[in-house]
Amino acid sequence: MNATYIQNSIAQLKTEIFMDVRHRTLQKYTGVPVLDENQLFYLLIPFLNGEEWQQEQQEAAITVGIVYAALAAHDHIKELDATSKEQQLTVLAGDFYSGRYYEILAMSGNVALIRNLSQGIVVRCEQQIKVYENEQRTIEQWYASMSTIESGLIAQFFDLYSFGKYIPLVEKSLLILRLEKEWTAYQRGQMSLMGKALEESVRRNGATFNSVIQRKIVHLKTELSQIINQATFLQSDIKQALHAHVEASIASTNG
Repeated sequence: MNATYIQNSIAQLKTEIFMDVRHRTLQKYTGVPVLDENQLFYLLIPFLNGEEWQQEQQEAAITVGIVYAALAAHDHIKELDATSKEQQLTVLAGDFYSGRYYEILAMSGNVALIRNLSQGIVVRCEQQIKVYENEQRTIEQWYASMSTIESGLIAQFFDLYSFGKYIPLVEKSLLILRLEKEWTAYQRGQMSLMGKALEESVRRNGATFNSVIQRKIVHLKTELSQIINQATFLQSDIKQALHAHVEASIASTNG
């Protein structure tokens, strides 16, 4: 398996997701749904590694992708001004995508997937709500919230189809990517609400955001590399692909 095959698999999944949520008016004003290719890559890791992957798993993966698209559409709305036509349509896009994945789940009759994804959405939203609460939280608690937001739905999907051994890989990988995104946003003065909450916790500990985040990223990458190397269930080409993702992430940070 080479990088081209992996990229084609991601592209195929994106196409199938787009086909299920296409809407001419929404696409005209808001563009195609926002899909994170890193999330799709890790969502497909069991398939790429040769696990049993029938039509049911593919349809479930498509549904997970639609859920992420819906949540991303809602997250995109500016917090204080949702009055423009584009923003109002973005809200509608999120609602439309939400309706589509509920419709797909209902038609599939996959009660277990409905239960797992519903639970994942609830937990994700609970973590996002934390930024609006007055309770002081530790740096590690914010890391845990970010991890849940980024990888919780994939973990629910993996748990349902007995792919649980892949969860630590996904959790660490997507947390690394989220922290690097927050670090870049910090440099530009464009942090998310959760990034700002994390920064506040860092300041309370008398440290600097740069030093704490960079140290955590390095620590996570070391742990991730060890997990990949020790994972006997991973094929060698998948190990290489996972390492390549880590290295690409390092390069983007150093750049």
